[in-house]
Amino acid sequence: MGDKKISLPAKLINGGVAGLVGVTCVFPIDLAKTRLQNQQGVQVYKGMFDCLAKTVRSEGYFGCYRGAAVNLTLVTPEKAIKLAANDVFRQKLSKDGHLPLWGEVLAGCGAGTCQVVVTTPMEMLKIQLQDAGRLAAQRPMAAPTQTAAPGPAPSVVTAASQARSACPQRPSATGITVELLKTRGLAGLYRGAGATLMRDVPFSMIYFPLFANLNALGRERAEGQAGDQAQAPFWQSFLAGCTAGSVAAVAVTPLDVIKTRLQTLQKGEGEDTYRGIVDCTRRIMSREGPTAFLKGAACRALVIAPLFGIAQGVYFLGVGEAVLGLRG
Repeated sequence: MGDKKISLPAKLINGGVAGLVGVTCVFPIDLAKTRLQNQQGVQVYKGMFDCLAKTVRSEGYFGCYRGAAVNLTLVTPEKAIKLAANDVFRQKLSKDGHLPLWGEVLAGCGAGTCQVVVTTPMEMLKIQLQDAGRLAAQRPMAAPTQTAAPGPAPSVVTAASQARSACPQRPSATGITVELLKTRGLAGLYRGAGATLMRDVPFSMIYFPLFANLNALGRERAEGQAGDQAQAPFWQSFLAGCTAGSVAAVAVTPLDVIKTRLQTLQKGEGEDTYRGIVDCTRRIMSREGPTAFLKGAACRALVIAPLFGIAQGVYFLGVGEAVLGLRG
């Protein structure tokens, strides 16, 4: 990312627009990732495509966007904080327009730490909504062979009320938030914050330095600009974002699996609950083996690559500067 001076409002707009566009494009794959990572005993889904196909059949097309409203609402501040914080840290750590590798890593660490304030509650709510369909598919249907009890036939009203009680209501973000605040306070929304930090800080430490170096490859100097300030073409920013995003996403997938398991409140039949990061890691290793830590790795790469490719593309197109009239 170039070290040119950009106003903070422009950075926030760029990050917000990038997050909205990116999440809209890749959210169904993220839903498949969450459901695959949460599978322990009963294998409802065989893979990403099987998960998406079964979701569409049982919940309709918009079932693939369960939890999207939460993500779209909170991804704007999340992405804005992440991109803006990294850029601010890079400017502060630069000397004479040059930023050493340790400075790039430190800037990424700072960005990942800052975003957790928004990321943790966003992921907490999103995971419950995304995983509801998997739990419903796992729940056994009532046996149809039960003999009816002697006596008068039940009324239509009674039958309807029994049907409603048999089919649990779909959770809503508002309902989950209210319940968590009532029962656990604000800390309930920040369940798994340690695991989120453990995932997002290494991700940013890998992503931002890798992106900056890929984005600088073969960059031609713009007239009157220093090498570090030359603007990369759109396609280079996009591809650098995709490549760096996919590498960082796969690298931290084991940490993402732990975070997802810890933040999932409702478990399916026979599925483990965990007391913390160490307990979760130990149980996954002993009961499912090391390959369980890579569940959803392909999905994560397919989500993060375009998400950050779009983010960096929007950032370098200067949407925020155009909106604020700062571009010449």
